[in-house]
Amino acid sequence: MSEVLLHETIVISRTIKASAKAVFSAWEDPQARSIWGPPSSDEALEFLESDFRIGGCDVHHCGKKGDLRFRVETRYYCISNPQRLIFTERVTTDEKLLSTSLVSVSFDGDGDTTKLDVTIQIASLVGADMIGGTRSGWNAAIDHLKHFVERNE
Repeated sequence: MSEVLLHETIVISRTIKASAKAVFSAWEDPQARSIWGPPSSDEALEFLESDFRIGGCDVHHCGKKGDLRFRVETRYYCISNPQRLIFTERVTTDEKLLSTSLVSVSFDGDGDTTKLDVTIQIASLVGADMIGGTRSGWNAAIDHLKHFVERNE
């Protein structure tokens, strides 16, 4: 059976009651991302490498607690603090490529409030479940980011 290649664009927008600088800071800090990044309380995100700079690469494992089977490699192409991020994500398990994505994030702040827009252009090699999981995972993570930043602002 051949691999199924599917594409989709996922757009997520949130208004966060915090400065763009505070929202951006929560994104660039791997410890903060380990807190707000997992989509549910029974999942975890563990950084192996963090190199948050243009050309840099972060590597983390994620999945159910005790079974972090997914490896995510994030490569940064544009970091404009606190306006925008552009990066790619490569998701694998057991060295099998599951998906690759181009992610663009804009932080449009007016002082105490930030409009956050995240656009994920995903190519899944394993079908619609990967796209659905990406959509629900990112939506949950961005909700957690919103609560994390508003609580700590």
